[in-house]
Amino acid sequence: MEKRFNLTVQEVLDKQFNVDFKGYSSVEVDEFLDLVIADYQEYDEMISTLGDKLQEYEKQINTLKAKIIELEGKQDLAEDASAIAGSNVDILKRLTRLENAVFKKQ
Repeated sequence: MEKRFNLTVQEVLDKQFNVDFKGYSSVEVDEFLDLVIADYQEYDEMISTLGDKLQEYEKQINTLKAKIIELEGKQDLAEDASAIAGSNVDILKRLTRLENAVFKKQ
């Protein structure tokens, strides 16, 4: 899967800020970073969940494709059987006419 984020959870955890005389409060920075980490963890879980669902859907699609192929094969067989049955009926009608013609003449 393509990387969409610039930072990993570990990179955010390992980040150290320079301490200046008029710098930000380290408590505020830590709280903010905790929020960033929570967001990244949420995104990681979401991506994992969506990947699992995608795999399930792909399996279902493959199963349904196999069923479609199977049903199309059965339909072709049924059409062939009905064509054969139709030709058998035609043969039986011809035989009946022939028998009637032969036995009526005798």
